[in-house]
Amino acid sequence: MATARPLQQAPNRIELSIGGMTCASCASRIEKKLNRMDGVTATVNYATEKASVAYDGGITPDDLVATVEKTGYTAVLPPPPAAADARAESEPADGLRALRTRLFTAIALSVPVIVLAMVPAWQFTYWQWLSLTLAAPVVVYGGLPFHKAAWTNLRHGAATMDTLVSLGTLAAFGWSLWALFFGTAGTPGMTHPFTFDIARTDGSGAIYLEAAAGVTAFLLAGRYFEARSKRRAGAALRALLELGAKDVTVLRDGAEQRIPVADLAVDDRFVVRPGEKIATDGVVEDGASAVDAGMLTGESVPVEVGPGDTVAGATVNVGGRLVVRAARIGADTQLAQMATLVEQAQTGKAAAQRLADRISGVFVPIVIGLAVATLGWWVGTGSGWTAAFTAAVAVLIIACPCALGLATPTALLVGTGRGAQLGILIKGPEVLESTRTVDTIVLDKTGTVTTGRMTLIDATPAAGQDRAELLRLAAAVEAASEHPIAQAIVRAGAGKSPLPPVSGFANLEGLGVTGAVDGHTVLVGRPQLLRERGYAVPAEVEQAVITAQQAGRTAVVAGWGDTARGVLAVADAVKPTSREAVAGLRRLGLTPILLTGDNETVARAVAAGVGIDDVIAEVLPAGKVDVVKRLQAEGKVVAAAGDGVNDAAMLAQADLGLAMGTGTDVAIEASDLTLVRGDLLAAVDAIRLSRRTLRIIKSNLFWAFAYNVAALPLAAAGLLNPMIAGAAMAFSSVFVVGNSLRLRRFTGTTARHSPPATR
Repeated sequence: MATARPLQQAPNRIELSIGGMTCASCASRIEKKLNRMDGVTATVNYATEKASVAYDGGITPDDLVATVEKTGYTAVLPPPPAAADARAESEPADGLRALRTRLFTAIALSVPVIVLAMVPAWQFTYWQWLSLTLAAPVVVYGGLPFHKAAWTNLRHGAATMDTLVSLGTLAAFGWSLWALFFGTAGTPGMTHPFTFDIARTDGSGAIYLEAAAGVTAFLLAGRYFEARSKRRAGAALRALLELGAKDVTVLRDGAEQRIPVADLAVDDRFVVRPGEKIATDGVVEDGASAVDAGMLTGESVPVEVGPGDTVAGATVNVGGRLVVRAARIGADTQLAQMATLVEQAQTGKAAAQRLADRISGVFVPIVIGLAVATLGWWVGTGSGWTAAFTAAVAVLIIACPCALGLATPTALLVGTGRGAQLGILIKGPEVLESTRTVDTIVLDKTGTVTTGRMTLIDATPAAGQDRAELLRLAAAVEAASEHPIAQAIVRAGAGKSPLPPVSGFANLEGLGVTGAVDGHTVLVGRPQLLRERGYAVPAEVEQAVITAQQAGRTAVVAGWGDTARGVLAVADAVKPTSREAVAGLRRLGLTPILLTGDNETVARAVAAGVGIDDVIAEVLPAGKVDVVKRLQAEGKVVAAAGDGVNDAAMLAQADLGLAMGTGTDVAIEASDLTLVRGDLLAAVDAIRLSRRTLRIIKSNLFWAFAYNVAALPLAAAGLLNPMIAGAAMAFSSVFVVGNSLRLRRFTGTTARHSPPATR
C-alpha cells in the first residue's frame, strides 16, 4: 500500500490514480464504496482513471487507498512532480504496448479459426481440432484481462461489463469443448455451415470456437483503439504540462549560473535570451523584447514587454535579452494552475454522465438475467440447446455498454484540452450545462470591454499649433507624474521622439502639473486650471473640451505663453476586439448588458462603441450582485464577465461566470470559465466550445443508448451471431471515442481575428 505524503492539492482534497478499471461499472463501484465512507465525497472517472476525493479530518489518504483496494482495484497517491512526469511518460506507453501484443496475438490466431468456420469448402478432415488449438490461446491469453477482472469482481460480489464478456466467451469455448470431446463435433470429417440464423439442433455437433476467438479479438481491438484514442484525447493536457522550461540561467553574486527550474526560488533574478522559454512567472526588471504567449493564450501575435511588465512561465522570448525576477514558482504558476483546472474539469462529471453511470450500475445484473431468460425461453419453446445457447451468448456480448461509460469522459477530455490550447479554461463539466441555457450576459466595463488602462484617444491642437509639438511638451511635463492620465499622455508622446528635460516641475493637486520645457512654462491639467491662471482659451479649444466630455473622455488642456494650445482626450480605451465579441455573443443568442461603476456618460459612450444597447451605470460592487439577482428573478439565465476583485461576487452569483485571465486571482477563482488572454472575443469561443462539447456528449449518449436498446432484442430473438455482436459492440466504443475526437478540430475566432496586442 502506498504511504501518505504531503498533499499538493488543497487541504482534505486528493486525487488518486486508479488501476484495474475496465469499464464504467468499475468506476461506479469504486465511487459508491468511497462515498459510503463518512465524510468522503468522491468522483471516479473511467476515462482519466482518476478519483477526485474530498474528505474530512477523520479520514487519511491511506484509508482511501485501502477502501479502493478492498473493492478489488489499485489506488496510488499522487507522486512527487518529477516522479509524476516520469510515470506519465512510461505508463501509457507500457500499457498500450502490452495490449497491442495481446491484440496482435489474438488476431493472428483467430483469423484462421474464423475463416475455417465461415468457408465449409475449406473444412478438411480434422479442421475442428486445428481450430481448437488456435482458439484456446486466444480465449485464455487474449481474454485474460476480461477473465481476471470478472473473477476479481465476483470475489467482491459484483458484476461488470467484463463479467458479460468473460461469461460469453468462456460459455462459447466451454460448449465447444463439450461438443468436441463428448458430442459429435469431434468426428473426423465433420462440417457445419456458417449461418446467421437459428437452426434447431441438439447442439452436440455445433462448436462456437470462431465466436469465442472472434469476440475476444474484436473486444481486444476495441479496447486497444479506445486506449489509444483516450491517450490522444488527453494529449492537450500532457502537452500543456510539458511546455515549461527545464533549465534556467540565474544571476547570483553577479554571475550567471545554469540550474534546473525546480531549484528556482521566488525573487531569484534570471536571464532569458532570445529564443528561450521564460522559466516561471515573473516581472521584467531589465531589457525589452517581444514575448510569444500563444501556447498559453492562443494569441498569435507576440506581445511587447519591458521593465515592470509581467511575463508568464513557458512563454517564449522572441526578441531581446530579458532579466526577470521570479514572482511565482511551481504549483503557483499560471501554467500549473491551468493544468490543474483542466484536469479537475476532466475528472468531474456532467449531469448526463451521472445518469449514464446509474444506468451502467444496474445494467449488468439485468443483462445476465435477460441472458438466462433468453436461454430458458428458447429451450422451453423446443428450439434446442444450440439455438438457445447462441441467443444467450449474443445477449451477453452485445449488451456491454462500454460506449455508455465513454460517452461523456472522452468528450470532456478532448473539449477541455482543446480549450486549454485556445486559452480557455473550463472549470468543470457542469459548466457545459450552463452554457446551453444562458440567454443574457452582463459585461463589466473596465478591464473586460475596455483595456482597464487610460489611453490617449485624441490630441486636438488650437489653430496654428502643431499637434506633435503639443503632445511632446505635454508628455515631457507629465513624465514626472505617476497619475494614470499623465502616464497615458507620456506613453503616447514618448513614442514619437525623445522627451526634452523638465525643470521646476510642480504637481498641482487635483488640477494638473506645471514645469519648464524648452524655455516655456507649460501648464497641463483641467480646463479650469488654465482659466484660473488667466490663460486665454480659444473657441476651438473650448469646443474640443466639450466634444471630449460628451464622448465620455477626460479632457486635459495644455498651454504655455498664457494661451491654451490644445486638448488631449484621455479615456479607458475599448479593446479592439470588443465590438466583434459583442456581435458574436448576440449571434449565440445572448443579450449583452454593460454594467459599470462609471458615470452614465462614459458608460453610454463605451456601450455605443461596441454595440450594446442596455447600460447599467454608477453601480457599486455590492450592487453588481443585486443586478444579477434581479435579472435571474426575471427568469433570465445570466452569464457575467469581469476581471476585478469587485467582480468576484457577481461571477459567483451568475449562472455562468467568465473571468478575464488578465484579472485578479479572486475573480478567476469565482468564475466557471477563465479566458486566459483576457480578450472578450475568447468568451464567444468559450461558449461555442462548451456548447459543441455538450452536443458531442449528447450524440455519444444517444448512440450508446440507441445501440443497446436496438441490439438487445435482436440478440434475444436469435438474429445476431455472437461474433457479429462482439464486433458491433467494439465498434460502438470506437465510434464514441472517434466522435469525441472531432472536437480537436474546433477553431477559435480569436485565432483568426485578433489584432496585434499592445502594451
